Amino acid sequence: QVQLVESGGGLVQAGGSLRLSCTASGRTFVNYAMGWFRQAPGKEREFVSGISRIGGITDYADSVKGRFTMSRDYAKNTVYLQMNSLKPEDTAVYSCAAGYSTSRIASSYTYWGQGTQVTVSS
Repeated sequence: QVQLVESGGGLVQAGGSLRLSCTASGRTFVNYAMGWFRQAPGKEREFVSGISRIGGITDYADSVKGRFTMSRDYAKNTVYLQMNSLKPEDTAVYSCAAGYSTSRIASSYTYWGQGTQVTVSS
C-alpha cells in the first residue's frame, strides 16, 4: 500500500502561483511513477502532469505546458507541482496518483490521494 497526502492548495488571483506537494508513505517511493490530475465541478477528471520512476522525465497536458512544472524529491518521498501564471480555468481539485508507469490515463494509477482544492479568482 502507498498512502498519498496532498497539500498546498488554496485561493489565488489570476496570474499568481501555487506549489502543490504530495508526500508518499508506505512502499518504496522510487518504485512508482507519479501523476497529477484535476477535476473541476461538472467536468471529468483530466491529466495534468506525470513524472517517471527514475530520471525525472516529465509529461504535461497542453493546457498547462510552460506554466506548470512537476518534480520529485526522493529523499522526502514527495512530488511537487509548481503552478505559475494561474488562470480561472485551472480551478479544480488536484489529486496526485502513484502507478507503475507514467501515463495520461487515470486508470493506470493504483494509488490516489484525497485531493486539494485550487481556486483561481479572476
